[in-house]
Amino acid sequence: MTAAVAGSRSAGAAVASAYRRIAEVDRPEVWISLRAQADAEREAAAIDARAAAGEDLPLAGLTLAVKDNIDVAGLPTTSGLPAAAVVAHTDAPAVARLRAAGAIVIGKTNLDQFATGLVGTRSPYGAVRGSRLPDRISGGSSSGSAVAVALGAADIALGTDTAGSGRVPAALNRLVGVKPTLGRVPATGMRDACRPYDTITVFAREPATAATAYSIMAGADDADPRCRALPARRRLAAPAAPVVVVPAASELRPLPAASRAAWDAAVDRVARFATVRTADVAVLLDAARLLYDGAIVAGRYAAAGAWVERDVAGLDPTVAGIVRAAKDPRAWQYVDDSARLDAARLHAERILAGADAILLPTAPRHPTIAEVTADPVGVNSELGTYTNFVNLLDLAAVAVPAGSLGDDGDFGVSFIVRPFEDQVAMDLAARFLDREPVSMDAEQADGIELAVFGAHLPGQPLHHQLQEAGARFVSAVQTAQAYRLYALSTTPAKPGLVRMDDGGQRVEGELWRLSPGALGEFLAQLPPPMTLGTVALAGGRQVVGFGCEPGALSGAEDITAFGGWRAYLARRAV
Repeated sequence: MTAAVAGSRSAGAAVASAYRRIAEVDRPEVWISLRAQADAEREAAAIDARAAAGEDLPLAGLTLAVKDNIDVAGLPTTSGLPAAAVVAHTDAPAVARLRAAGAIVIGKTNLDQFATGLVGTRSPYGAVRGSRLPDRISGGSSSGSAVAVALGAADIALGTDTAGSGRVPAALNRLVGVKPTLGRVPATGMRDACRPYDTITVFAREPATAATAYSIMAGADDADPRCRALPARRRLAAPAAPVVVVPAASELRPLPAASRAAWDAAVDRVARFATVRTADVAVLLDAARLLYDGAIVAGRYAAAGAWVERDVAGLDPTVAGIVRAAKDPRAWQYVDDSARLDAARLHAERILAGADAILLPTAPRHPTIAEVTADPVGVNSELGTYTNFVNLLDLAAVAVPAGSLGDDGDFGVSFIVRPFEDQVAMDLAARFLDREPVSMDAEQADGIELAVFGAHLPGQPLHHQLQEAGARFVSAVQTAQAYRLYALSTTPAKPGLVRMDDGGQRVEGELWRLSPGALGEFLAQLPPPMTLGTVALAGGRQVVGFGCEPGALSGAEDITAFGGWRAYLARRAV
């Protein structure tokens, strides 16, 4: 289950706090449209009534801001261009799912026009200033969403990410930013920026909130052909002793001195819970340049070319220039660049072989608005140094804050993982922030619980098999009062659990969750006399669990009186 994040305050109190905070901070550039407070209050009253009636609303008491290229029913969707505004008749599925869970939309947020940019200044609605240092950029394109959360005007915000827009604003505003595997969150109701490399993302101040929001948003949508099912074999947790890859020193040259110091401190922090390994990531950073410098940029013209060609009022000149240039690539160039991305994707797989994640700076530094004004394309390109390749190579990422640069802004890092290992990235991010790991239920929707009673328990010789399978701890358990436990004569030593018609007792064990494919591998590799079958737990639940063949009990010591394998081993060691 996901961590409970619903606030202790009521939905009504949350709405009142949000509108009060909007007035206090006086940042009109954050919002393109706000809901009438009275409308939000009526929705809050309905949420509070549902919660009081006992309905499970994991996001009750939380407010939501939505980037203005994602539909919210009754509000215009502009993509940062007034002429493109169309009032949405329905919520995007991601929004609808969050609202159904109790979150209350406050308004639509500003963005780099057509979600084209990483700076947060490319908008006719105004440049969104940094949340802590207003002379510095907020990061884009999900600028308003990030600042709304950072300033406390919303608890959760939706952004989108093509080149890093769900991660760079997180780094520059001290937030957690979740960039899902492409296709895990429905893109229905989201305007494309550069198809098919766009995804809806989430910002929050704490990993538990971000993980819960993600788990609610993710999942299939029949209207979105880009939605992808979870693979049967995948990891549901980061291992206890992960391996994290960092780039060679030569690939950190874009970092100025203050950022490099913050980076070194971040790597030291990761080294407290992981083995840190250096690898050459230059191929990935080269692939990042294909998003704008190659033919892949044609996706920008497909998304926004019609508006630019009409030269409508309100076009940002930098964005318009990028979109116009995106008309030029030829089809053969697109095919050639796609082949280059395939090769880079293979290189990423090799880097991650034997590792759990790549750690990179999210952005090299935190520029000022004046710097962006002087060099809008150059500074933007610099900010995408370590982010542009992630969607191109079908990877997932979680961005986390990694220290203040003082008057020079803020710094963050990102854990980048294989597709469908979003949970691994979130686990590592939580450890980095000294938070309890939190479950992203959407990544475990078809997980199967497995009860273990001996050699697979933590600290025992076969526990590594659970770790390698990506199993996730659920809870300590006891069997129903119908089992006996025997010490088998095997190598390594392990117990055998057997159900009895009478004379049984309760036996202690643990419950872990695995993907179906991982459990299938367990079954295929299971050595005799061990079996997998149904085990009844105290309280009446039935789960898959380890047992043993009755024939293996001949001469085996009955250790049921100890209550469990660990207690037996502890007594034997005395």
